[in-house]
Amino acid sequence: MNFIAMDFETANHEKHSAVSIAIAVVRHNQVVDKFYSLIKPETYFSARNTAVHGLKESDVAQAPKFPEVWKIIAPLFKEDKLVVAHNAAFDNSILKGTLAYYGIEEPHYMLLDTVRTSRKLLPDFKNHKLNTVAENLGITLDHHHNALDDAVAAANILIYEADHFGVDNLKSFVQNK
Repeated sequence: MNFIAMDFETANHEKHSAVSIAIAVVRHNQVVDKFYSLIKPETYFSARNTAVHGLKESDVAQAPKFPEVWKIIAPLFKEDKLVVAHNAAFDNSILKGTLAYYGIEEPHYMLLDTVRTSRKLLPDFKNHKLNTVAENLGITLDHHHNALDDAVAAANILIYEADHFGVDNLKSFVQNK
């Protein structure tokens, strides 16, 4: 399979509050490239969000704003038609919300959520949080809520599912965005 897996961390509940993004590029079922960037959001930081991922306003004070980061990663969304995330509704809403906030045209792609695939294909897990699924599958996830580690884990979950259940079993989970 060829796809990209993405993950965002946010400053607060607002859909344009991305403070970090990561992308894992997968070619022929192998993670072949990775991208990570801090992002300086144009909004406030929630103590709750900082407690989850550890990023503070001072950590992103010198980081680029999203449009600068988008210039680097936009080609990945044009080249790759399949975008994967664990809890894709969240990550997709952050991407679309941030693009809208800056008046950037949305790309069109197919979206696959590894929470949904793991619930269906791996129903016996106690829950389907990223760290739980990764642990049960023997996938390394050293820093949960670090966008890069989370994106790579989501990519490896889908690779595992493709290898063990077949690509055809995953097609029904794909949504056009």
